[in-house]
Parts: sequence; C-alpha cells; structure tokens
Amino acid sequence: MALDIALLHAVVAVARAGGFREAARMTGSNPSRLSDAVRRAEQQLGVRLFNRTTRTVVLTEAGRVLMARLLPAMNEVDAALDALNSFRTTPGGTLRLNVPVSAARLILPAIVPGFLQRYPDIRLEIVAESNVQDIFRDSCDAGIRYDDHLEQDSVALPIGPRVQRFAAAAAPAYLAEYGVPRHPRDLMQHRCLHGRYATGVLAEWEFTRGAESVRLQPQGPLICSIGAAMDLTVSAAIAGAGVVYLFEEWLKPALQSGALQPLLTEWWHSFSGLWLYYNDRRLIPAPLQAFLDYIRERNAAHSDGIA
Repeated sequence: MALDIALLHAVVAVARAGGFREAARMTGSNPSRLSDAVRRAEQQLGVRLFNRTTRTVVLTEAGRVLMARLLPAMNEVDAALDALNSFRTTPGGTLRLNVPVSAARLILPAIVPGFLQRYPDIRLEIVAESNVQDIFRDSCDAGIRYDDHLEQDSVALPIGPRVQRFAAAAAPAYLAEYGVPRHPRDLMQHRCLHGRYATGVLAEWEFTRGAESVRLQPQGPLICSIGAAMDLTVSAAIAGAGVVYLFEEWLKPALQSGALQPLLTEWWHSFSGLWLYYNDRRLIPAPLQAFLDYIRERNAAHSDGIA
C-alpha cells in the first residue's frame, strides 16, 4: 500500500508529541495542517490511527501497531539523511536543545552566535523550561542541566563557567527604609521577593560561609515562577519592593549600575556550573556532533586562558 512519506512524517510527529499543537511546535508546522495530514493518511490506509477528543489525541490499537514497525524505519531514514552530512562542507540540519531558563539567559548568549556563524546550515532550536523533564521525550537531541538533574545513562560535557553563585541584593531606597541585614537570618524580618518551582514547591534560600550553612524559607510580597518570570522579581527589587536572591550573573547589570546594592556578600552560596548532556547510545546526528566539538573547543580555549 503506497502512502505519501510526508503523511507518514505527520503521523509520526503527532504520535511522538501526543497532540497536534505540540507536534506543530516541534516540527515548525501548524496544528490544522498536521490534522489534515493525519486525516488523509487515515483515509488512504482505511483505518483510524488516533482517537481524538477536545483534550487528548491517543493512538488506537491500529496506530500502536503501525508505530511499533514505523518508528524504527523512520529513525533509519533520518540516520541515512544525516549520513549525507559527511559529504557536505559544513553540517546541516536541526539541533534541538532542552535547557533551563537560566542557561538561555546567562550561558548560551556567549555561545550561540559563534556556533551559528561557524555552522550557517544548522538550525538551532532552544526549548527553555523551568521544570526538569526527560529531554529525549520531546525529540530533543541534548540538554543542559545542573549536575543534580543529569539524566541517567547520559554523557555529560561541561558548558559555561564551572562555578556560579547566588547573590542577595536590594535597592538603596528599600535599605534606607528597612535597614541592612547583617546575617542571613535577619532576612526573616525583611520583604523577600522569591520563587516557586514548577512542582509547586517554594524555593529555599541557602547561604554558606566556610563550614556554616543557613537555609531559610523566605517570606514576602511577591512570588514568581522560577524561570523567565524572575525578570519581574529583579524589576520589583530595583523598584524597591524587597530583597532578591538570584544568580549573580542575572543581577550583575543592576549591581554594576548601582540600581541594586549587594548584601551579605560573604554568605553568597556557590554551586557547580552547568553540563551539556546527551545519550551516546543513540546515533549522534551531525548538528549535535558539531555542537559537542564546538563546546569542547571552547572549553580547551578557556582552560588555556584564551578568551
């Protein structure tokens, strides 16, 4: 039975994503086009592949049987097409990275422009999220995480500064009204601007000085989802709404301009930097291999003291 390969790709995309909207986001298409492609595939095959409701799109038994045989074949097609990269002057294709918002905000701006300039035929897609999840489930090729969030059976490559810090700060006007905290525990008497993880858990503030460690559950007038919404937290702190405790690099512009005043600097908590991780048990596509090589080159240059 002949079937247009484009229709098969649409069926696979929807099956992998579990819905038309997510499949459209992952493929750069649109939901109505994918829905039409799946409908035409079902008409040509003479069977229903998905059960659709207003909220879910689930494979039928026939769809599951098809996917069990089709996915390995489609992976082989992708591998065959990727093999053509060895005959190109520069590799091409799409590279999808799943990263925390902090990495997109603080680490990747120093990396991405140079990578894209070197590899103009690669299309880089960044999926920036606050919650930790299995990156391969969303058809991402690799991910960036802190070491306590590394995927099992993955290979890790250091990316970006190896040590980062949290910095506490507040606007001069706020400190003039409420006073300057001298110890982390003093913050329990201050208006703290803090965050909540995607899991619903409120983030603790951890401070360290030598062997001493202090953990606080901050209280205050503003709670933002950890991730992109933290820009609102910084803006509120600059406006004098309270004390912020966030990545030092995130606060650096405001600290350098004087819009925020550093607090408790001897207590700022340090932690290890980010890692680029991937599954080496899978075929490494040419765009990912190019990115791995580029990061290794940058790491070697920085270890040699080269900017």
